[in-house]
Amino acid sequence: MEVFSPAEENIRPHSLDEFIGQDDLRANLKVYLSAALERRQAMDHTLFYGNPGLGKTTLAQIMAAELGVNLVSTSGPVLERSGDLAAVLTNLGPNDLLFIDEIHRMPPAVEEVLYPALEDFKLDLVIGQGPAARTVKIDLEPFTLVGATTRIGLLSSPLRDRFGVILRMEYYQPEELARIVKRAAKILGVPISEAGALEIGRRARGTPRIANRLLRRVSDFAVVEGDGVVGAEAAAKALERMDVDESGLDQMDRKLLTVLIEHYGGGPAGLKTLAVACSEDVRTLEEIYEPYLIQCGFLKRTPRGRMATAKAYRHLNLPD
Repeated sequence: MEVFSPAEENIRPHSLDEFIGQDDLRANLKVYLSAALERRQAMDHTLFYGNPGLGKTTLAQIMAAELGVNLVSTSGPVLERSGDLAAVLTNLGPNDLLFIDEIHRMPPAVEEVLYPALEDFKLDLVIGQGPAARTVKIDLEPFTLVGATTRIGLLSSPLRDRFGVILRMEYYQPEELARIVKRAAKILGVPISEAGALEIGRRARGTPRIANRLLRRVSDFAVVEGDGVVGAEAAAKALERMDVDESGLDQMDRKLLTVLIEHYGGGPAGLKTLAVACSEDVRTLEEIYEPYLIQCGFLKRTPRGRMATAKAYRHLNLPD
């Protein structure tokens, strides 16, 4: 089960009206929730996908609050056996929400047990082994599965097709992140200016989780080395001390681009090669660093490997 820190829980929005950004997604989700309330039925199973830190877990919590039902949270790797899933499903109340984070990491055997539960709200279990084995059907209360994944391509087609609502989470604009930072600063009691919030928003990689983390660290610098107020200048100095540049690139981002340009002539180079050269895990590069670099136009994927763009050369002040 997921555990959140008290500070993280406090700054999470608790309704769709409080949630900032993802305007189209939020508008559609509001319609789906309202329809479920009108019908007094469980909402269709919902899948959120997108990069980490964009608000998938927060939206699942908001859905439960808006529908007035309980939320049970778990994650794909935790559900190792079909019995683990059965124990969770049989304890759900009418119309409750079951949130499974990183659902693409759920074992195939557990996934097979989930199919009849999603379609017919029944659980098919095999008890015993060999000739004495028998199948037992257990009726379940109607419920809504809310899945979250950072890699929708790893979901099997049968599981993906059983979601009635599939919503993609996009990166946030700096102005949206500035509003998120101001809201979090108000809750945490951190004095901040409009320009200070925008400075953090511009360097937060389009991700609210990173924006809130940077706010806490910048406020530390403002308290210890400033007057306690997070202004534009104080935020810029603190972020430079943390090796976060004006485009939101950190030390590893710049190292990845520098290695690609200086060691491999700007590419193409394979991801495994770059991971070894940067002393970093392949999955970390692929899931954490690469998406933002591609989104910002510093990196591009080709059939032969990764290549640095002209924008990357300019950003690092290297000759093209």
